[in-house]
Amino acid sequence: MSDREFEIVIYGATGFTGRLVAEYLDSEYGNDLKWAMAGRSQDKLESVRDEMGISKDVALIVANSDKPETLSDMAKQTKAVITTVGPYQLYGEPLVKACVEAGTDYVDLCGEPAWMHDIIEKYDAPAKESGSRVVLSCGFDSIPFDMGVYFLQRHANEAIGKPLPKIRGRVRKMKGTFSGGTAASFAETMKRAKKQPEILDWLKDPFSLVPNFTGPAQPTGHKPIHEKDIDSWSAPFVMASINTKNVHRSNALMGHAYGEGFTYDEMILTGSGEKGEAAAKHVAETDTFGKNPPKPGEGPSKEERENGFYDILFIGNTEDGNQMMASVKGDKDPGYGSTSKMISESALTLVKDVGRDQTGGGVYTTAPALGVALIDRLQDHAGLTFTLEG
Repeated sequence: MSDREFEIVIYGATGFTGRLVAEYLDSEYGNDLKWAMAGRSQDKLESVRDEMGISKDVALIVANSDKPETLSDMAKQTKAVITTVGPYQLYGEPLVKACVEAGTDYVDLCGEPAWMHDIIEKYDAPAKESGSRVVLSCGFDSIPFDMGVYFLQRHANEAIGKPLPKIRGRVRKMKGTFSGGTAASFAETMKRAKKQPEILDWLKDPFSLVPNFTGPAQPTGHKPIHEKDIDSWSAPFVMASINTKNVHRSNALMGHAYGEGFTYDEMILTGSGEKGEAAAKHVAETDTFGKNPPKPGEGPSKEERENGFYDILFIGNTEDGNQMMASVKGDKDPGYGSTSKMISESALTLVKDVGRDQTGGGVYTTAPALGVALIDRLQDHAGLTFTLEG
């Protein structure tokens, strides 16, 4: 891999999120990184690079999922590809294939469990052979959640010598928007489910990304509940469906480090008393994406991105009834500002920190692929904080 021209290529660099990734790599790493911008149009790439004030030393690569040979050429030039081009079930597989065949590392922002199920089934074995590390879901879905559980479980192992059999993920506060890609991905998944009914089973099954394993029944989190130990009402959280699957895949890929009987669920906290109950019921009845969700390529203003944030609490229960807690907080809106930093640092962790002797080829989630090295990068560069509480 040392002969590769680039360390990282951003595929989709002219799109809304791709631009944010390019802006982040340029401002945070500049000349210390050999990187390139890739997309369908040379003219558009030049225009975006100039508009953003990025040096002409940053190379441009024309590549398109309609022309697999261009993806293959791109993959052979770099150690890792960051792709922000979704929905992945429409545009993603040719790039995964190109990266796996070239032995190139790959990171995406996928939150599409049916497509991920297919990719694991089809490419895990070939990726193991070629050495390609394919790391899915490297944005708000699912890094804060997957790495938050990993962080708390590491603490439990250090403190009590064993993992926590049960953890709850609870979004305490969040300001920001889901991305247009998230909304489009959800719509595509529902379209596909009409033609392929078993997809609905995959969506309901918390272990659908763990081949040949069925764990214990999991809390569903599908209706408001009152949680006495934290004195708050909790409401359904739209991203729980993907995040919980990724957490269970992480557990399996680490040899069931959290235990084969591990249970995990996610909800949003809405507060105590009648007001908290009313808020929880309102969340449960509200269409998450609204009538006019952002479209792919659209997104919030810079001011909105800068003013966003999130705060997620993880509550772990020991077998003897004690609790351990941790939180993960982010300093920008989740769907864009923080996500663009998280996916960038995921790629950098592969390229700079985690050798193939530590993480071999395969289709991964973030915790088993990137581990503590990613937490360190997120805290040092990307505005996330991982904190033990209580």
